Amino acid sequence: MTTSQQELFRFLEDRFACAQACTECARVCALRASLVDPDGTEEQELVRRQGIMCAEVCDATCRVLAEQNLVEEAGMRTQLEWCRAQCLESARVFDGRPGAEDASAACRACARACTDFLNTLG
Repeated sequence: MTTSQQELFRFLEDRFACAQACTECARVCALRASLVDPDGTEEQELVRRQGIMCAEVCDATCRVLAEQNLVEEAGMRTQLEWCRAQCLESARVFDGRPGAEDASAACRACARACTDFLNTLG
């Protein structure tokens, strides 16, 4: 296998891993948001809004990653950086909240996957 083939395989593997992490994060964050009482406290509302926003950003990122070559690298990079930032902020908001451990972990895993894929882009 040549270096260029290895780079292509790594690129595709990281892209797929990132898309999977985004999908899982979107699922977990949407679930987290659905479990919070919409008429709850201000803190509960923050958790609910954060879950919804993270799910939407992760879903959009997954769609960008699935579009093959229709998205320029700069656009993909911007989307990945936005996703990473949103996931880290969501994890911070979820930390220490009872029942939000899975959402916090999924957000951090997604942020790592975005970082890994950004590194593949160079």
